[in-house]
Amino acid sequence: MLLAILALALGLRLHGLAFGLPALNDPDEPLFMMTAFDMLRGHSLNPHWFGHPGTITLYSLALVMVAVAAVGLATGRFASIDAFAVAAYADPGLLFLPARLLIALCGVACVWLTWSIGRRLGGARLGLIAAALLAVNALHIGYSQVIRTDVQASVFMLLCTRAAIAILQDGRRRDLLMAGFWAGFACATKWPAVLVLVNPLVASLSRAGWRPRAVGGAALLLMIALATLLFASPFLLLDYPMVLHDLAGEARPIHPGATGGGLFANLGWYLGDPIAGSLGVAGLALTIVGLVLSAWRDRAMRFAVLPGFFLLFLVIVAQPLRWERWAVPLMPFLAILIAYAVCRLLDALRARRPGWRLAPGEAVVTLLLIAPMVQAAEARTAERMNDTRQRASAWVRGHVPPGRTILIEHGAFDLLGGPWRFLFPLGAAGCIEPHQVLGGRISYARVETLRDTRPVIDLGHVDDALMGSCAADYAILTHYDRYRADRARFGEEYARYERLLRGGSVLAVIRPEPGESAGPVVHIVALRR
Repeated sequence: MLLAILALALGLRLHGLAFGLPALNDPDEPLFMMTAFDMLRGHSLNPHWFGHPGTITLYSLALVMVAVAAVGLATGRFASIDAFAVAAYADPGLLFLPARLLIALCGVACVWLTWSIGRRLGGARLGLIAAALLAVNALHIGYSQVIRTDVQASVFMLLCTRAAIAILQDGRRRDLLMAGFWAGFACATKWPAVLVLVNPLVASLSRAGWRPRAVGGAALLLMIALATLLFASPFLLLDYPMVLHDLAGEARPIHPGATGGGLFANLGWYLGDPIAGSLGVAGLALTIVGLVLSAWRDRAMRFAVLPGFFLLFLVIVAQPLRWERWAVPLMPFLAILIAYAVCRLLDALRARRPGWRLAPGEAVVTLLLIAPMVQAAEARTAERMNDTRQRASAWVRGHVPPGRTILIEHGAFDLLGGPWRFLFPLGAAGCIEPHQVLGGRISYARVETLRDTRPVIDLGHVDDALMGSCAADYAILTHYDRYRADRARFGEEYARYERLLRGGSVLAVIRPEPGESAGPVVHIVALRR
């Protein structure tokens, strides 16, 4: 059964893995890939970027690139490293697809670890139910197909939590060391993941009966975590000015389309959108039941699982911004809570009604829970494979005459081979020609310099003095709608769009359609020149 669940998890994460390619729909995927590529090009282990900090992910991506280049050179596909670099810039899918495969495998590892933790907490049935729920979770599947730190950090968080349970139940020094080790790797992957360290800390203190002698174990745990963090990401110390710079850039109170509404508004949004949206209403209700029952009746859940879960959830909800992806590390814990509720409720029914035939009860309830989740996951995959940006590319191919200049805001590599001239907005550089910068193999450090702490690379953040460089025949705008919807906060950015569009005519507006297509609202405009 476990092998079947893992096979299902792998199949769902591989299905649609190449979405969008060669176009780059996720704006953060190039950040990670170009940073890893720059490390190889500069023969340096210093990422020169520490926003997440993402160090483990960047090192992993660099290894993927080395493997792809080695296979290409060995098979004769590339004559040299330079030929490989040219091919990678011309077709991002060459590297992006293997990198996405790495993240997808991390997603499957999360499913296995969820089973392992569930089995330790409540036996094989609890572990299998929790693993099945995570295997088909639409949110977890979606972010297992994107090159980001969230899923990889979740792997280390789950390993740390498993060690915390072992600390509480067995009290071995080895488990304490492993918990600190995994917490350090989690933090080196994504800063907030360090909050999982609360699980082994509380487990260690509880195991020692909350006596003063437990302080030594807690101190050792913290030292191991810190040492591991610095071992995994030594440039956090060696390049600390860049760390401070990147952290300041990440700490933004507002962001177009992602500005929160305060603690309670954010709480309602997370419960109603990413959580209930991927678990279903029944799943959310069972999560609450499992939370109450486990906190009340289960010592391992109370002292080795829930402290880190609660703290992470509270920190996420309290942030000024809200992102769907921030809920990804919560999903394995939510799956465990649902499984706990299912097992305990069925046990209670069996105890009260011994004559009832409830032998297949767990299987029936699990199937009822995962059926709508599988449907939601498949709908999300179908939407992603029919993105509004690819629909916009199809419109351009059918309607824009050759030789025209097109201003475009997203990574439309699927159009670059066409008979048009393109302009791309890049902050302090104004609007640039992507063919020229890609031919020069632009580094991410150069992109960051031109971006100059701007939260988004789009037309709204081009310097006013350089707006003349954005003159084009057509514009394909993927960020305009977000600024228009929040013009009170982003008045200057919205005004830049209005000045560009003045006198132009809207030729098409491509909107996402639930169950059919995803992506931003895309405006295709013929500009006045």
